[in-house]
Order: sequence, then structure tokens, then C-alpha cells
Amino acid sequence: MRYEMFLNTIVTIGHNRNSTIVKDLEKNIKRLDIDQLTETFQELRACRICPRDCNADRFSGKLGYCKAGAGFSISSICIHRGEEPAISGSKGICNIFFTHCNLQCIYCQNHQISCNTLDHSLQHMSLQEVIRQIVAILSTGINMVGFVSPSHYVPQVKVIINALRTLGLNPVFVYNTNGYDRPEVIRSLESYIDVYLPDFKYSDDGLGKKYSDAKDYPAIALASIQEMLRQKGTALPLDASGYAQKGIIIRHLVLPGHPENSIGVLRMIAGELSNELHISLMSQYYPTHQVMHHDFLGRKLKWKEYSIVVNELERLGFENGWVQELESADHYRPDFEREEPFR
Repeated sequence: MRYEMFLNTIVTIGHNRNSTIVKDLEKNIKRLDIDQLTETFQELRACRICPRDCNADRFSGKLGYCKAGAGFSISSICIHRGEEPAISGSKGICNIFFTHCNLQCIYCQNHQISCNTLDHSLQHMSLQEVIRQIVAILSTGINMVGFVSPSHYVPQVKVIINALRTLGLNPVFVYNTNGYDRPEVIRSLESYIDVYLPDFKYSDDGLGKKYSDAKDYPAIALASIQEMLRQKGTALPLDASGYAQKGIIIRHLVLPGHPENSIGVLRMIAGELSNELHISLMSQYYPTHQVMHHDFLGRKLKWKEYSIVVNELERLGFENGWVQELESADHYRPDFEREEPFR
């Protein structure tokens, strides 16, 4: 096994807004042709971006399942050192945390920004401000930009990437998704995304419905990751500093009380995709207040449960990726009500 142990540690670092790079790019940021860049937003007038297939007009007050509008609703743009080593490296990644979500997982650790019943109207940003914050982070020497929970914001993702490329910036772009994506939308991202970082949450339709309001999750996730595999293959080439340049890393969070679901996910990946893919098998689950009294989800994961899944990972012949220390649950607890949610 070439699996490495890793703990999630996440920090936010102050943006270096006075850097020479930021100053040099500011004039060009002001000159961005916003109308031209956002032409593709017209598809949001009848939104069918994710598998919910709402057909909602996101420019109107009649929103779809995710309750997201047509702008840039972003909770945080920050340096994140809590991802897998090939993503975070030694410097971290510039992560963009979108609000709302096309899944409503009852145990979501990011529930403060993902819950669709909450008002996220104060988190709308202009494209220029989004780009300024990203540029400030890139000026520190980081060359990775990640889009977190982007499935319902794919047009916005493309606009951000096009704007950065217009400015002459072409970092490695990471699509950090819950896995509930339309395969044809993933296909449209082929020239935009370098590294796919999808979850594969469930092999059990019933759990998909019960915990994330998505009975079709296993089939949808499998089909979308198959498209990612077509684009990137199984390799994960790294640069001299250990950062992934392209490829796929599949994440799976082991849930307490459900090792059989995790075993099913690993068997689907090995049987339908490839056991040469990089797997991040996570033990970092912790119960949020929403599930504190849940029969299964109201506690942390037990070592015995996690070890059963790790043993299956080895039995299936997976050799690439990462496993976690059980203590990871104590290190990954963002608070998006704070100005710096990961401190």
C-alpha cells in the first residue's frame, strides 16, 4: 500500500493586497468585460445544471431546489491547508466556498453555508471582488484554485476561470464536488478543470434519500465520475513541489454505523471505474448539532468501523491515496460565522 496518513489542518491567511502583482493586475481587473464574460449566465433562466433538473429562472424570485440565484454567492475565499497533500501541498490552496447546495446532507459540516433554508443574501460578491481576492492569494505563491460545492454554480465557475485566464493567470483548477453532477455538465468542464475532487458518498439508494435527499445519488455519482475518468485517466502527475497537475482524487467519508455503505462504494469504484484511482478515505466525521441525537449519526466514527473499510480498500487492490487518523474529527470544524472560518 502507498497510502499516507494525514490530518486535516486548515488556516486562513491575510491577503497580501499590497503586493506588486496585485497592483499590476488591478487596472486589468477594472477593465474586465463583465457583460461578455457572463453571457453564459443566460442558461440560468431555465436552470438544468444539476441533476435536480429544476428548470428554474434563477434571475427571478422563483428559485429552484438549491435556492441559489444568478450571481456570485460566496461565503469565503481563503487559503486552505486541509485538503489531501497533493492538493494542499506545503502552501495550501486558494479555495472558493460557494453558498447553498444541490444536496442537503443532514450531517453536513458546512451547514452554515450549505443549508438552503438560510438567508445567504449578504454573501453576494461582484466578479471583480472575487477576482481581487483570488489574485491576492495567488500573489503569495499559491498556484491552485479550488471550487468547493460548485455543482449548482458551474456557469460562475467558468466565468471566474475565464476572467483569470484573461488576466494571464492559469493556476491549476480543482473541482471539489459532492459528486451529484450531470455527466454532460462535467463534459463541458473538460477544458476548464485540471483536477477533479469528487465525493462518492453512497452505494445505497436508501441512504442517499434518507441523508441527502437524493435517492439516485449512487447512479449519478458513478456516471459523473466515469466522465471525469474519461477526461483525466487514473494517473495523478505531480509537479516538483508535490502538487497534482491533473487527475482525479475520489473522496469517501465513512459514516458511523454504516461501514457496509462504504464497502459498497469501494466495490463500485473498483468494479465500475478502476482500483488504480487515488482514494481519500476519510474518518473525519463529527456530529453537528442537527444530528446530535440521531441513532447512527449522533456520534463519532469508531476505529473498528473505519478499520473494516480500510481492510476492504486493501483487499480490492487500491494502492494510491490517503487514509486518516481517527483524530481528524477534532481538526476539521469550520465556523463560517467567523471572519476567518478555519482559525
